[in-house]
Amino acid sequence: MIKITLSRKMGEMRVTQAELARATGIRSNTINDLYHDVVERVNLEQLDRICEALQCSLSDIVEFVPNKFRTVENCKPQSVYKCKV
Repeated sequence: MIKITLSRKMGEMRVTQAELARATGIRSNTINDLYHDVVERVNLEQLDRICEALQCSLSDIVEFVPNKFRTVENCKPQSVYKCKV
């Protein structure tokens, strides 16, 4: 699962939701939803603005946590055949 860790980063930097909303031009409701990790979809432009405002990388505010139960099959790498020249 994808986990939004924006609240942790904002806490480390002591930035409020209102300050981040003003700096990025993102609605405060959207910042609040990201802060509390209750979003189903994220806008890449908004993530870009947040990373720019907080001077951080995407991995500082978003992380992958393996699911407890498998939800999809593993992808199998394609077989590589040697080409004869």
